[in-house]
Amino acid sequence: MQSENNAQNPLATHIDVKHAKVLSPKRNTTQAETTQALVDEQLAHFGIDSASDYGKALASTAHHLYGAQASVMQLWDITSNTLKELDKEDRVAYFNAKKFLSFQIAKILDTLQNPFRATYQSLSSGNGSQGHYPLFDNVTALFSATPVVVRTATYVYACTEWVDDAFQGKEFTHQIYSRLLNPTNISLANAIVDMEAGPYAADYLAWNFNSGMAAIDACLSNVLSHGDVLIVSRNVYGGVYQLLHDYFARSNRMDIQIAWFDGYDAQSFVEFMQTTKAEHASRLNNGAKMHVYLESPCNPHGYVLDVPGICELAHAQNALVMLDSTLATPVLHQPLQHKNKAARPDYVIHSYTKDLCGSGATTAGVVIGEGHRMFQPKGSSVNGVDWSETMFWDVYYIKGAFLDSEKAFDVLNGMKTLEQRMMTKVINTQVFTAFLNAHDQIRVNCHALPEHSNAGLREKQHAHGWPCTLFTVDMAPANLPRDVFVRFFDALEPAFSHQVSIGQNNTIILCPALTSHSELSTEEQKKAGIELTTMRIAMGTDNVKHLIAHFMLAAKHFIEPHVPGFCENFMANADIDSLYLLVSERVSSQHFGSKASMDSLMKGA
Repeated sequence: MQSENNAQNPLATHIDVKHAKVLSPKRNTTQAETTQALVDEQLAHFGIDSASDYGKALASTAHHLYGAQASVMQLWDITSNTLKELDKEDRVAYFNAKKFLSFQIAKILDTLQNPFRATYQSLSSGNGSQGHYPLFDNVTALFSATPVVVRTATYVYACTEWVDDAFQGKEFTHQIYSRLLNPTNISLANAIVDMEAGPYAADYLAWNFNSGMAAIDACLSNVLSHGDVLIVSRNVYGGVYQLLHDYFARSNRMDIQIAWFDGYDAQSFVEFMQTTKAEHASRLNNGAKMHVYLESPCNPHGYVLDVPGICELAHAQNALVMLDSTLATPVLHQPLQHKNKAARPDYVIHSYTKDLCGSGATTAGVVIGEGHRMFQPKGSSVNGVDWSETMFWDVYYIKGAFLDSEKAFDVLNGMKTLEQRMMTKVINTQVFTAFLNAHDQIRVNCHALPEHSNAGLREKQHAHGWPCTLFTVDMAPANLPRDVFVRFFDALEPAFSHQVSIGQNNTIILCPALTSHSELSTEEQKKAGIELTTMRIAMGTDNVKHLIAHFMLAAKHFIEPHVPGFCENFMANADIDSLYLLVSERVSSQHFGSKASMDSLMKGA
């Protein structure tokens, strides 16, 4: 029998049985040492007579599948070992060969569906009461040109030992429950890791959550233990302040000691870290750990922190660094691509709700971290991190703040236009802030201005030195009565949308003291640079000249009668037109000029 089957399948003599066993329904309990034994075991497991015509055909098919599994693993090994040395021409050929192989495998599955369906139908009484079986229609989804929106709570599993491995975290492609894994969700996780980590993507994993705050809570919950010390950059989103102040810092909850860092550069941080260690030495000496939470660019002013410098200093003290990089997006800053690993944050957090999605129609969030901190199969330990300490088992598996497939699909669609949207927003930010800054009774707090105190870090850290597209403005020098300011602010609609979010296609304006940062006390607001009349502006992709025109018309109607001559100080119309063209050409040139050259695309690694 062995020789006959080998004659039918020449690959059988070269099969690595170790790789083939993963396809066996008895993968964990089999004693088989040959593919023939695996085939015999498989037929026996399902009660199939190996001497029957059906049994012979099934045995032959199983032989081919076991051989295919071993060959695919061989392809993977060859690919892993040779990919870096291949020229671009060979990489194109390798990719398309594997792509066609995927179609061939899918075609085999598709061909299987007709006899599968017929057998299923034969089990019914003939009146159709047995209902529909989902696997018949799922195979064609493999050919979808966009990630499939998988709307299901649970999944059909193959056999007992396969699903047991799934529950142990050892069967990565066999989902068991959408609260844990969902194919659309996984597509998004892979996409954001590729975008953020680039050449280091293989070292990182991501978990998606149903909001940015859920992602932040998950990260903090995974990193912090009761009584730890947490250094936090001062200007964080108001919801994060509330989470830290009202939950993590409460003595009857996590009793986390919060230390608020007011600076932005590495030198200020090292001084603050040493002071913090001294102030909370009793905690740290009794087993508490110190970690760091940063938001850069930060809300509401858009300032950047020296993320690489702070990370290096924190890691020298064995502190983990969590970075909310929502406002940067991977377009402005890719902190996980720093060549010096010590200069990278341990976790990067995004609120997908903002620029990454862009539409304003979805709330979602993500945490990206090194693979061994994010997931390990049960029973393993890597780099001193036990499987039970990974984010998946410690938080994601038990809290249930997962991202559903529809939201994941929305974010994936939005990410396709991220670069173009961010380029337009950068143009709008530079034009609008320069326009406002030309008026001597308007105070602009934005590092897009070359003279701004945060401009140096922005130039050093952001791609092309581009600014964050969130900033604040106030009219304190004009001494406007509150009523006049409120009427002016209300009149900024519809050009400026009165909404509480950021990062959408439309330009959004609000007063942080009354909305996003209302949870802070008046004293805390002042420490964060927020006055009652501070306006936070999140630039959109609108026509910025329309925004400027509306701003000037509202000022003319509501401010000019109380402050005569106010509108005379606005930039002249012709100068605004020239400014717009100048900035648009410069930013576009920076963006398109930074793309890879044709030589590198044809020859480069």
